[in-house]
Amino acid sequence: MLDYPAIAALAEIIRHGSFEAAAAALHVTPSAVSQRIRSLEDRMGAILIDRGPPVTATEQGLRLAAHLDQVRLLESGLALSRNRPVLRLAVNADSLASWAMPALAAAPGLLDLTIDDQDHALDWLRGGMVVAALTSDSRPVTGCDSLRLGTLRYRAVASPGFATRYFPAGVTAETLSLAPSLCFNAKDALQSRWVRALIGRRVTLPMHRIPTAHGFAAAARLGIGWGMNPEPMIRDDLDRGRLIDLAPDLPLDVPLYWQFSRITALALAPLTQAIEKAAKAALLP
Repeated sequence: MLDYPAIAALAEIIRHGSFEAAAAALHVTPSAVSQRIRSLEDRMGAILIDRGPPVTATEQGLRLAAHLDQVRLLESGLALSRNRPVLRLAVNADSLASWAMPALAAAPGLLDLTIDDQDHALDWLRGGMVVAALTSDSRPVTGCDSLRLGTLRYRAVASPGFATRYFPAGVTAETLSLAPSLCFNAKDALQSRWVRALIGRRVTLPMHRIPTAHGFAAAARLGIGWGMNPEPMIRDDLDRGRLIDLAPDLPLDVPLYWQFSRITALALAPLTQAIEKAAKAALLP
């Protein structure tokens, strides 16, 4: 049998970032929390918390905390638990910034979002560390359902001044090799995919790394670089001329799917319905 009070202590440490804050949330002493974690680690035969600093969970610790979240989510649907469930979800930053945030208000519990690229978000669901994920992969993870939401269209954009400076004669392999591009993080392949579709081969791009969706769009407006931005976020910029589309006939379309644990599907139903409604309003069919 799993020691659920100890797993609850583990989950609070992960959520609050320290043993002291977890103790306050559980109304026990920090030494009691430490004792629960040591006992749980002995029972599991594995380290569950890296004491840091900073204090972080190991992969097995995250899985145990996610298991507790699923149990509480199921109990909340049956009105068996006084604990408010925590919903760990994997969401890509562009969806969160452009259309998905209002839908999250329907979450039946406290949100704990993991921000990851839509091409990699499924890894969190596959590893049992989240109960649902926004992903570009249609193939359902074992034990999960996959709901097609629509297509998020991206546009390769830059400020008018940037385009005049770097692309006076058009967007070519040579000009792209000199023009600073924008990149969200090491997993962001959208710029490279678009360049390959345009040029027909890979081009090494000079790159600014800007790991926030709103900062990414702002960098394009300020002429710092060019990049792939979701159309719902920049439609007004294009209409007002703050940004220009470098290749209007070549958008990059990314299909999106909502994958969620089948065992918690009933408890997640209000959130799933809200996600589906928001996607229908914002995404292409």
